[in-house]
Amino acid sequence: MLVLDEAQTRATLPWAELIEAIADMFAGECVMPVRHHHDMHVPGEENATLILMPAWVPGRYAGVKMISVFPGNAKRALPAIFGTYLLSSGATGEMLAAIDGGELTARRTAATSALAARYLARPDAAELLVCGTGRLSLNLLQAHTAIRPIKRIHIWGRNPAGAEKVAAEARELGLAAEAVSDIEAAAQTADIVSCGTLSSEPLICGAWLKPGAHLDLVGGFKPSMRETDDEAIRRASVFVDTRAGAMKEAGDIVQPLESGVLNEGAIKAELAELVRGTRGGRSAAGEITLFKSVGAALEDLAGAILAYETVTGGK
Repeated sequence: MLVLDEAQTRATLPWAELIEAIADMFAGECVMPVRHHHDMHVPGEENATLILMPAWVPGRYAGVKMISVFPGNAKRALPAIFGTYLLSSGATGEMLAAIDGGELTARRTAATSALAARYLARPDAAELLVCGTGRLSLNLLQAHTAIRPIKRIHIWGRNPAGAEKVAAEARELGLAAEAVSDIEAAAQTADIVSCGTLSSEPLICGAWLKPGAHLDLVGGFKPSMRETDDEAIRRASVFVDTRAGAMKEAGDIVQPLESGVLNEGAIKAELAELVRGTRGGRSAAGEITLFKSVGAALEDLAGAILAYETVTGGK
């Protein structure tokens, strides 16, 4: 059985190839049962979450990801997300690979945001604001720069030192990034605002968004979590990765649905519809677009297959 650690997983998932692999999986016939989602009590701190995400392509591959999210890890200087992906044959059930789940999750999440931005962000988007300083932040800025001509990157975080660290890492990759302390000012000029936080209160106000802006929300994965406010929902054309997931798990969608700010019919499309061309994305230069992602098991399967076939030559 192939075993890929964090560095090996990263090396087998280059951005262009990963974005295309996820697009192909959304356009295909992947079977994706409802994920298992469990709160776990952690004495003295915020609850952790255990997530089990199965998916398969009949006759080809099957896989399941076991992922844990421990918000309290921030004060321990540890990643919030740990996990493993198990890939097996869809023809025989033979176990093929164990892949680092944290790295796979971070990269497929960012790649999915970039895939959505390919349909929703303006083609000339040049300024990016990334909110959050965790594992996702560096991945998000790399993925977005892979599909849009980003020239300026601003990074905001509650911890200024964390934002400076991410900016320095981005500059080492040759990207023009700097940390900012004024989130409102940065959001007002950004062409793309990408949030990858564990916030339970809105960080981005809809009133800040300029005409033509694209708001990418990827951090919140519980009904109690929010990264933007109702005004953003009112002003934007709303898109999601999957309706089933976003309408059940994403506070940025669930809460506006419950309050009547958003109705189900106002969700313009899910990602599979954009990829297949059955529904359109951005329709005007001045349109504000909003994409909410909670993660789909097919994204993990796409990444796991790409990693496995990259190493084995498609065997």
